[in-house]
Amino acid sequence: MSGAARRAVNARQAIQKAAWWTEDYAYATGRQLRSFFDRTQPDDFLSGTGRPVVVIPGVYENWQFMLPLITALHQAGHPVHVVTVLQRNRLAIPAAAKLVAKHLASEDVMNAAIVAHSKGGLIGKYLMMTHDGERRVERMVAVCSPFSGSRYARFMLAPSLRAFSPRNALTLQLAREERINHRITSVFGQFDPHIPEGSILPGARNIKLDVPGHFRILGHQDTVRTILEEIPL
Repeated sequence: MSGAARRAVNARQAIQKAAWWTEDYAYATGRQLRSFFDRTQPDDFLSGTGRPVVVIPGVYENWQFMLPLITALHQAGHPVHVVTVLQRNRLAIPAAAKLVAKHLASEDVMNAAIVAHSKGGLIGKYLMMTHDGERRVERMVAVCSPFSGSRYARFMLAPSLRAFSPRNALTLQLAREERINHRITSVFGQFDPHIPEGSILPGARNIKLDVPGHFRILGHQDTVRTILEEIPL
């Protein structure tokens, strides 16, 4: 390939990634606005005979941010639990994991599957490592989780975002611990603007979808289908 042809290919790829960025943030902005005004009650999703599902959103996301996915899970027959005390999920990962574990115990949830987005996957893995002696959580499906951190985190001002640095002690601890990875499915797309390192987790079921984005992937039918297939495993 000539230099001119290579530059043309790189230019097209840059334009495509810029478009994906725009679409991703448009989706996130729309979901944030809708979640702010949504008046759906968490108890509306507790019925069902399938495996119980506990939803853990990403940083700065409340549970309503994942409402389209929650609705799909519930319509498929799964009782869905949301941990409202997480609010917009700005707590440190150990504190958030402790709250989720407390919810599981108080509701006596057993044989559950965690469905998590981004930071939620780190919270779920920490819970499975340290707060689940009774094995209330059987497995987890994490979407776009930074299991190896994100190099962009060091540029962030908020401590809740800097914690995702690949050099962060907790990130390193989570990455080193592989004994529960076989109970985790990591789902990710072809391009994630927030996690250049990717979401591959050694020893886990890693599923790459032909869907770009960090947020928009949550509402894609392929993501919903994959999660529904993975929960019963």
